[in-house]
Amino acid sequence: MKTYPKFTRFVCLFMVFSLFLLNVSVSVAQAKMISTEASMAVSRSAENRALIKTHLQRAEVRQVLADQGVDVAEVEKRVDALSDAEVAQIADQVADMPAGSGAFGVIIGAALFVFVVLLVTDIAGWTDVYPFVTRYQPHARN
Repeated sequence: MKTYPKFTRFVCLFMVFSLFLLNVSVSVAQAKMISTEASMAVSRSAENRALIKTHLQRAEVRQVLADQGVDVAEVEKRVDALSDAEVAQIADQVADMPAGSGAFGVIIGAALFVFVVLLVTDIAGWTDVYPFVTRYQPHARN
């Protein structure tokens, strides 16, 4: 021990002690494989919750909830508290509901369909409903 000076001995002991503390204080990181189904289930649950909350933001849904005395914020809190299976079940039921939100959507769709049919028949020259349509004249001569 006489070959090492006192300072070198102190530094060596300090380094050994600090490396020992580093080894003890670092927690062990654990990693494992996550199945594709588990990963998709987590993202699907978030998507289902977002879908339900999107529907809760619609004016007609808010009106129905307000008519029944239910606060939308309270409903959103309850949606957050639901299990993933319950959220998936509700999201499936929302997806099965009719598109267009009832009679208003059906009326708009029917009116748009009639407009397009009359426009096409006007362009073809079979009807004369819209004055802004130039008729198709296959044998027009200039």
